[in-house]
Parts: sequence; structure tokens; C-alpha cells
Amino acid sequence: MNSNSPKLLKIESYIVPTLLKKTRLQDLAADMFTMLPTKSGVKKALKNKLVKIDNQIVNSSTFLYGGETIDLYQNQKNNQKPTIQIALKIIYEDEHLALINKPAGITVSGTKKYTLENALSGNLAKSKEPDALIRPEPIHRLDHPTSGILLIGKTSKSVVALNKLFENRTIRKTYYAITIGKMQPFGSIETAIETKNARTSYEVIYSEKSDRFDFLNLVKLSPHSGRKHQLRIHLSEQETPILGDKTYGSEGKILNGNGLYLHAYSLEFTHPITGDTINYKAKPPKKFTRLFPEITY
Repeated sequence: MNSNSPKLLKIESYIVPTLLKKTRLQDLAADMFTMLPTKSGVKKALKNKLVKIDNQIVNSSTFLYGGETIDLYQNQKNNQKPTIQIALKIIYEDEHLALINKPAGITVSGTKKYTLENALSGNLAKSKEPDALIRPEPIHRLDHPTSGILLIGKTSKSVVALNKLFENRTIRKTYYAITIGKMQPFGSIETAIETKNARTSYEVIYSEKSDRFDFLNLVKLSPHSGRKHQLRIHLSEQETPILGDKTYGSEGKILNGNGLYLHAYSLEFTHPITGDTINYKAKPPKKFTRLFPEITY
């Protein structure tokens, strides 16, 4: 192996039980590795030469007979994504996961250099777990203009488990928004987004008259699905768009200069590794308190 070859870290092993007949590796691997719960994940790992049988690199056509030791690796080296220096506020962190307070105006991840994901390594302590990720991974997304609490995975096992929590809708998310127009005190919005079912519950915490916007409302939002731009679309459809929303806002009532008044306030879920209840909050930015100084979050 030359000096430019990526270093590999073993993250999981499996001993194949006795088989009634020879079986292709790709057909069994999704049931072997908790880090790779899908066949597509196994296929990608095989393509990247991250799977070994009895210490030998293998491919998807390799047959298993029983008794083999199968090891899964991850690359220690990743030169494709840069690291940038941005100070992030850490709300909670352990060996498996972290919660950070995302600033408004930064993209969570993507192909560009200036993303929150590229700043995580410089802010979070590297996990001491054997399957620690070289680069921590955001588990979900917040829009570029949205601020607030964001969940990060620090190990391969936690990333898989946290993604399953989101898929099963067992993570409770709460947002705050400031909206324009007259709203009912509480309610539920259920309209499809891109043909998929979507539901948002809301409660108006505070409302006051406004010469420019008719009413300004501080609203607590609970999404029961995870569609793209769900909260922004649902509130716009009610003709009570979020203040500062240049995409879904009302013509002539766009507030420029202070960004979108949407903040991811809290996350509550059961820690998939320790079983502890995780319930943390991120206080809204000052632009919220400037409009409603009498509210305590």
C-alpha cells in the first residue's frame, strides 16, 4: 500500500453462520452490518473496497459458505470536502451525537465549501467509539435562512439509528415563527406538498396589530411530517406567511434586511444508544425578541 492510499478503520465484524447453500455476499450483507442496513449501502461499500472476507478484499459476486469473518471498514482519509473555521454554539454533545445551534444564512451541507457540515470537525470533539466518523454528519436539514437546533451524528451506528428515528417520526420538533396576518389561536394544516401528505400543528403565542402587516403573530409550530419547506408552504397557503419569506411571502409585504423569521426551537427524542431522554432547546435570535420583547422562551 503506498503512502497516498487511504487508511482504513475497521468499524464492524461478522462471523457467517453455517449456510445450507452458498450465498452471494451482497444478498446477506444488509442483514450483517448495522452500519449498512440497505443493499445499496452494501454495494457502495463493496465498490469502495471497504469490505473484506478473512482479510481479503472482495466484490459483490463473492460467495459465502459459512464460517467466514467479514469486516466492514471506513476511510480514515477524506480529501474531497474542505474544513472551514466557523465558531458554532454546541447545545449538547456526547460520544455518539451532538446538537448545535445553526446560524441563519448558512447551508447545512452540499457541494460548496461554505457549509455548516464542513465546520463540524473544528467544533466537535472526535468520538472515542470504534466506529467514530472522521467527519460528523448532519442528520436532517434546515433551510439556508432558518436558524436553530440541528442534530449531528458522530459515529456510524448513531447516524443509522438517528436516521431511523426520523423515518419513524419519533423525534419531536418544535419551531417558532413570526407570521403576517390574522390567525386563529390554534389549528392544524393538512395539505399535500408535492403530492405527499403533510401536516402542521400551530399555536399562536402572541399577536399584535401592525400598520404595515395588519397583524404580527408569534407562532409555535409542530410539523408531523418532514416535507421540504413544509412550514413555509403551509403558512403561506393560510395567507399568513412567515415574515421575511421572499419565496412564499405576500407581494408587497416582504420584509428585507433581517432574513426569515423561522427558528428550530427544540428537539425531543430517546437517545438510540443510551436510552436517555434528549430534550434540548435553542433560544431564538435577537430579532425575535426585538419584535416581542415581552416573551420569555
